[in-house]
Amino acid sequence: MAAASTGLAHADLYAWQVDVAQLLEEHHLVAWSPVERDRLLFGVQLAAYLRGLTDSEVWFLHGQHITDLDSFCTQIERIIGPGAAMARTVHGPAGVVETLRQRRILPGHPTTKVRYYVWQDAGVMLRSNHRLFGQLVDAIAGVAAEAEYASEDLLLIHRGVFIGPPALDAYAEDPRGQFQTWACEGRERALWEVVSGLSAPPVLRYRIGAVAPEEPVVRPAWRRAVSA
Repeated sequence: MAAASTGLAHADLYAWQVDVAQLLEEHHLVAWSPVERDRLLFGVQLAAYLRGLTDSEVWFLHGQHITDLDSFCTQIERIIGPGAAMARTVHGPAGVVETLRQRRILPGHPTTKVRYYVWQDAGVMLRSNHRLFGQLVDAIAGVAAEAEYASEDLLLIHRGVFIGPPALDAYAEDPRGQFQTWACEGRERALWEVVSGLSAPPVLRYRIGAVAPEEPVVRPAWRRAVSA
């Protein structure tokens, strides 16, 4: 698919953060750069900006410490706080999917309407276990689609930002990967497609520029399912 540049100027301090937040209104984001420092600054500065948005929360995942399901769940438990106890499973009771579906209620705080998952150094898990990485991507995107298109509960929008090296972008371009297709078993129709009507998760690929992203390259990799 040919790349299309947004051609945006980033003149003021928060212009690029505003641009990225607008992309996240409808999509998850795979943000990549060959420069580690640029990836780090992008993730930290974006997370700080998103935390300041009204009725939003950020779950920041330190990907350099995530290499398996246990370490992923441990970080989620630390974000949720005291009393959190996840089963080390993706789809089972008290597992990843069930935990992501839950809305945190904090006394004295407004109800959260948008939750951002900022996964810094997501390439570490991809390199360690690409199959499990795909399952976790599928869980985040699937819960997001379910919440928007199928749930009768008060809407909680979920958006994932996956930050990593060029290998992460290569995975995002792979039509077999979970940035471009829902996970499914055999020839059965994928659960999240059945639930949401989306034939693939809504994901954009985004190239981070020097220090802060400049003129990002955006490649849409999704389509809405059409009923027969």
